[in-house]
Amino acid sequence: MEAWWEAVRGVGPYAQRDGPADFLRLPPRRGQRPGAQSGAGLYRPTVPKRVPRSVPDTEFNEIFARLPSHRDRALVAFYISTGARASELLTAWQGGVDPGRQLIGVVRKGTGEVQELPASTDAFVWLRLYQLEMEDAIPRGRRVPLWWTLRNPSRPLTYHAAHRMFERANTKAGTSATLHALRHTAAYRMAEDPNLPLTDVQFVLGHRQLTTTQRPGPRGRGPAASPGSARRCAPGSRA
Repeated sequence: MEAWWEAVRGVGPYAQRDGPADFLRLPPRRGQRPGAQSGAGLYRPTVPKRVPRSVPDTEFNEIFARLPSHRDRALVAFYISTGARASELLTAWQGGVDPGRQLIGVVRKGTGEVQELPASTDAFVWLRLYQLEMEDAIPRGRRVPLWWTLRNPSRPLTYHAAHRMFERANTKAGTSATLHALRHTAAYRMAEDPNLPLTDVQFVLGHRQLTTTQRPGPRGRGPAASPGSARRCAPGSRA
């Protein structure tokens, strides 16, 4: 269908400017200058929108149980409860964490502004365990990055390193979730809360337009993981 349409409109690799397609070209639409070619039309097939995938509770538990360190558990617990983008959570500073109010500050993608996001109690518990574990290995300071590598010499954790950490846990669990899927899972949970206005969900997710913040659509395999899953699948705990 795409090849036929490109031939008819005279655009793309299938265009035929000297062949029969010249006789099939459609006249310009109203308001379109003669000779201009448009990539969309009445008969152009509509590409269906992909429904963002959420992570089922059982799958999340399998992944979380295979995370090898407190740092990784803290990271994933924050991802599943804040809905922050993978790169945004890595911008957090040590001084931007407020366990008393259960808030963590991140630098928003696009605007570059610092925004405090609410997170689950479990996320702050895992964070404290990570901080105690790495107390003598990483520098301290309010403007010092929160997330660091575990191997010496310690360095601030990068976007690609966080992705590799989650990919390794997926491989061990035999799953295929992504860090971005955790963001969608958090969005599903927030949008399903009847006490949380959609405008508040928009603010937490960092969407510029309300139309981007949509109510949940079809789910993945089973119910989406809840922030409390990080506690239930902790080593030594019972689900």
